[in-house]
Amino acid sequence: MADRLRPLWDFDDLDTSEARFRSQLAEETTDTGRAEVLSQLARVEGLRANYERCDELLAEAAALGGAETRVLLESGRRARSSNQPGAGQQQFEQAFELARARGEDVLAADAAHMIAIVDDMEAWTARGVEIAGSSDDPGVRYWLAPLYNNVGWARFEAGDAAGALEAFELALASRERDDPRPYALAIARYAVGKALRAVGRNEEAAATLEQCVAWADGAGVEDDYFHEELAEDYAALGRDAEAREQARRALALISADDERGARLRELAGGAT
Repeated sequence: MADRLRPLWDFDDLDTSEARFRSQLAEETTDTGRAEVLSQLARVEGLRANYERCDELLAEAAALGGAETRVLLESGRRARSSNQPGAGQQQFEQAFELARARGEDVLAADAAHMIAIVDDMEAWTARGVEIAGSSDDPGVRYWLAPLYNNVGWARFEAGDAAGALEAFELALASRERDDPRPYALAIARYAVGKALRAVGRNEEAAATLEQCVAWADGAGVEDDYFHEELAEDYAALGRDAEAREQARRALALISADDERGARLRELAGGAT
């Protein structure tokens, strides 16, 4: 069963998300429904770092009952705000077990993806993939892309570029099939391109990032990471003039204290 509330989320616009959930809350006719929506309003407040209000909303949701898995998930995300090692793991594991027992596959996949972040990335990603990949519901399969993306970055940061590329390609395929939002697709494609350069496939990397930049230009989206990576791709190919142009475009979008600035200025030929 898909997550009926996910379409209400816009993680780039929390005010809009809150307004949608407030409107949905007014339409709910059961305590369970209200508890589900309150759990998402709690998440909004957690993302705003308004933790006291987050806790209050989670307590309201718990008191209504019927949305125990969601309350556990959001309690775990709230716990992670402490930045302590392992924070939230207990709640996520409880959410996973409860979701599995109740047949809430979409929430089980979400829980597995969160446990993977705080515990064993490979093992819990595999468990999440098993759940999401065996579903015919696009709402459950949606979780394949975040799962593959997270394990891809974990591999990339561990120096396993080939393993990262494999995961990023699976994430991109999942996005194309189940979550074809243009920006999400472009970000997934960016990750593939970054891994392609890391394994020495520089021509393919450049072609992939050119797609990202072309989409962003056409959509009026400014993304410094796309320009930064394409600058690196062009530099690896000896296309210095094009590398300078992309590096300068990236520099125009980042803050003065961004740690990437030094490398981008080098690629841009000393531009300030």
